[in-house]
Amino acid sequence: MSERELRNVRLLVAYDGTDFRGFARSDGVRTIMGVLAEAIARITRVSRDSLELVGSGRTDAGVHGWGQVVNGLIPADTNLDRLTASINALLRPEVSVREPEWAKSDFSARFSATSRTYRYDIWNDRSPNPLLARHAWHLGPPLDIDAMNQGALDLLGDHDFSSFCRKPKPGPGYDEPSMRRTVLAAHWTRESWGDIEPSRLLRFEVSATSFCHQMVRSIVGTLVDVGFGRLAADSMPVVLAERNRNAAGQVAPPHGLTFHAVGFLGPRWDA
Repeated sequence: MSERELRNVRLLVAYDGTDFRGFARSDGVRTIMGVLAEAIARITRVSRDSLELVGSGRTDAGVHGWGQVVNGLIPADTNLDRLTASINALLRPEVSVREPEWAKSDFSARFSATSRTYRYDIWNDRSPNPLLARHAWHLGPPLDIDAMNQGALDLLGDHDFSSFCRKPKPGPGYDEPSMRRTVLAAHWTRESWGDIEPSRLLRFEVSATSFCHQMVRSIVGTLVDVGFGRLAADSMPVVLAERNRNAAGQVAPPHGLTFHAVGFLGPRWDA
């Protein structure tokens, strides 16, 4: 790649994560970034090892993406429309590049991102929905969405989310990483689906400056416990104050979660 002029490309990527072992590249397993990098290297005729791609956020095995952003240096003479068509032909139907564009040289999908938004879908009906089975958590008993929204309100703002996060082990000589995060929005809605009234599809949308590992799924699982009456709607401040994973509720399964969007307004994360 060093003999060819390079340019920073920005890709908006969607994917069904069901049959992948997560987003980040990992040797020996099939990941979203792994197959994307392989396709780009093949199309642009560069070495896969020299192709460095960066994503706005990592998603676990089974988690989906709609608004994931990826950037990296590719040959400057690449036709982006042809690149997109070729990637989509190779990776369909599981992975799709929705929008390609050239980016400024200092743009980073990770460090330029100032907010991230996730959505979590629940099919709340006695009967399963086969058409949503790969993308929504099926729960039969009715959930109290008003109580769940009441609980979600107490998560807004800047908090230590240790009770909702899987803490990484710090490397030798490093301090334990902070679990402090700022949640910008969090709410449940009923989404229309087919001709069923009232809707059985419940959607949780949450935006934050950043998220720690399993934070969204832990929040969803805990609010589901609120919806079933296992936890009080006003218990979130107590759960947060405990800073202990055992204080929160269950962890929701990965297949209902989608990385929905990334925001880039404001100062860089590493500024």
